[in-house]
Amino acid sequence: MSFQVGCALLDFLVLSILRRGDAYGYILTQEVRTILDVSETSLYPALRRLEKSGLLTTYDMPYQGRNRRYYRLTTQGQAALADYIVQWRQLKHNMDSLLGEDEA
Repeated sequence: MSFQVGCALLDFLVLSILRRGDAYGYILTQEVRTILDVSETSLYPALRRLEKSGLLTTYDMPYQGRNRRYYRLTTQGQAALADYIVQWRQLKHNMDSLLGEDEA
């Protein structure tokens, strides 16, 4: 059994990865897949949604005769990530408490 990946969790993950620096789609896909089992067909709509929401911006860079689209966290994206981090820590605390794994 695996957990269903909701939009918020995928958004949180993408923003967290981009906090370390700009990345292009393939690299983002590979990094996301180290944590969650998602397909490119799930990731690219999430990237477009985050861009449309103003949390990401994009730019293209030539690479071997083609362009790679890079994604960058915006100031608004950094603020959204900070909110996600607070929410994640609260959820983790609540789950740890529920499972009897809270710190004494």
